[in-house]
Amino acid sequence: MEEITTLEQLEARLASSDAAPLFLFKHSTRCPISAGAYARVERFLSAQTAPAPPVFLVKVIESRPVSNAIAERLGVPHKSPQILLVHAGRAVWTASHHGIQPDRMQEAIAEHLT
Repeated sequence: MEEITTLEQLEARLASSDAAPLFLFKHSTRCPISAGAYARVERFLSAQTAPAPPVFLVKVIESRPVSNAIAERLGVPHKSPQILLVHAGRAVWTASHHGIQPDRMQEAIAEHLT
């Protein structure tokens, strides 16, 4: 997972979603529920045998302006942890807390990108 720490990086990633979808994972480094979600996202990444959208990490406490910009720019109320599948500059799927699961991420890819 590559970390996004600046608004410029966020804008570049959102612009790149026109060509290829991506996941944005909003993670709290102080929350045990978020730590569990982080482990599940890592499990999703390690289980991939075919190309999958990249996952970009946003630490919500350390990069608050980026986290807030995601909510504002994509029109998705902030939650933490939260994962968003972004395609063509818009959120096409989102999940939070215990809903962040490798199988649900895979289903979102199949439903929204094929």
